[in-house]
Amino acid sequence: MLGLETVAALIAKDGLAILAPIAVLEGPIVTVIAAWLASRGLLDVWSVAIVVILADLFGDAMFYALGRWGLNRLSIRWRYRLGLSRSRLSSLAEHFRTSGGKTLVFGKLTHSAGAPILVAAGLGRMPVAKFLWVNLLATIPKSLFFVAIGYAFGSAYSQIDNWIARVSLLLIGVIVLTGIVWFLKKQTRK
Repeated sequence: MLGLETVAALIAKDGLAILAPIAVLEGPIVTVIAAWLASRGLLDVWSVAIVVILADLFGDAMFYALGRWGLNRLSIRWRYRLGLSRSRLSSLAEHFRTSGGKTLVFGKLTHSAGAPILVAAGLGRMPVAKFLWVNLLATIPKSLFFVAIGYAFGSAYSQIDNWIARVSLLLIGVIVLTGIVWFLKKQTRK
């Protein structure tokens, strides 16, 4: 992956044209860097916000598509190896029918759990329109938060990147620990 200084230089040189594809891949830190460049007058801050929101939605739609249309192309044998039995997929579909919106918002706001939840939404056959709408509603405040951070404190983007990584790791740890506790409680009830 490109270093942060290289990303900053590329965005400063090529503007929104390079921001969009990089933001699909890297998201929050690229948003911070682009907003910092906007604070220096090199980009328009509202254009940055719109581009990063659209890039985030595009990336999320790709994960959704992988779950909805990509994993179904695997043989039944491989689906079972991945734990994607019919009963499990049925319960996943039920979950996304009843609580899909909350789950998507959780995935967007934790950042750490985002990709697996987006793929699961596709596997659970969450309706595309509902997926896009809920995802948009969760993406806007998240992206604007990182735009504001970048605009105000973007010159410290290396430290901000470290904090994003640390918080993401902490959230992954909390999610895994919560899952283990839930699993153990479920096993002791049986």
